[in-house]
Amino acid sequence: MLDYKLLEALSAIVDQGGFDRGAQQLNLTQSAVSQRIKLLEARLGQPVVVRTPRLVPTPLGQRLLNHAQQVRLLEHDLLDRIPALGERTQRLRLAINADSLATWWAPTLGDFCHRRGVLLDLVVDDQEVALRRMRDGEVAGCICATARPVQGARARALGTMRYRVMASPTFAERHFAEGVTHRTLEQAPAILYGPDDRLHQRYLDVHGIRTPFPYHLCPSSEGVLHMTLAGIGYAMIPETQAAAGLAAGDLVDLDPQQPLDVPLYWHFWRHGGELLDALTAHLLSAGDHWLIAPKAPSTAII
Repeated sequence: MLDYKLLEALSAIVDQGGFDRGAQQLNLTQSAVSQRIKLLEARLGQPVVVRTPRLVPTPLGQRLLNHAQQVRLLEHDLLDRIPALGERTQRLRLAINADSLATWWAPTLGDFCHRRGVLLDLVVDDQEVALRRMRDGEVAGCICATARPVQGARARALGTMRYRVMASPTFAERHFAEGVTHRTLEQAPAILYGPDDRLHQRYLDVHGIRTPFPYHLCPSSEGVLHMTLAGIGYAMIPETQAAAGLAAGDLVDLDPQQPLDVPLYWHFWRHGGELLDALTAHLLSAGDHWLIAPKAPSTAII
């Protein structure tokens, strides 16, 4: 039988990135927290964290963290009847892509977090990468571009995010004076979110380009927008994020006939409790205000 005080200590040191800060969160001494982790490892017969060069959970530790988070979510459903179980505030660890975070996520979630007393612990990842965190049990939910859920999870279609090929007027005149062609796309420097960013290559595939091309790397959705506005490169930018720049004449759409639509899906644990179910209902009802239609079909439980 698991001792949940030991799991609480594990969650605290991983969330806070160390034993000292984890102890402060629990109002315990660093020595007491260290003893709890040693006791947990002794009972399980294997380590739950790697201590150096930085503190991270082992695969077993990550499974325990996943289990502990699910238990907290289920206990949250009992608070109305058993107030002594703990605080009503609940922390949700979720994975989300940077473009959603920079556009529709915050306006959609603001009222929900206030009403339900939710504290968010967001992990920012590319749409293609976020589902791996669900599979590994690192997060209780994620936004990604994949329809099929992992084992024990549900997936619901939220809508579609439309991207457009944007550049500053000066950059467009310098690099795309002859329009979007095979040659200009091979030579003009692009701005990518990161080395795992497949979005730009999807656009180049439409034009039959598989050869190397010059690019900047910028691991920030807002940073990509600002670099584009500054004329440093051209980029795939969400239509909603680019709207103000287009209206002001600070951005131009290089290829108006070739927008790129990316479907977004919300993945969440099947046994995540009432709070995750409520968050799902909220996202489904609010998504239409920020994402374009039509929605893709939702995916069944597996």
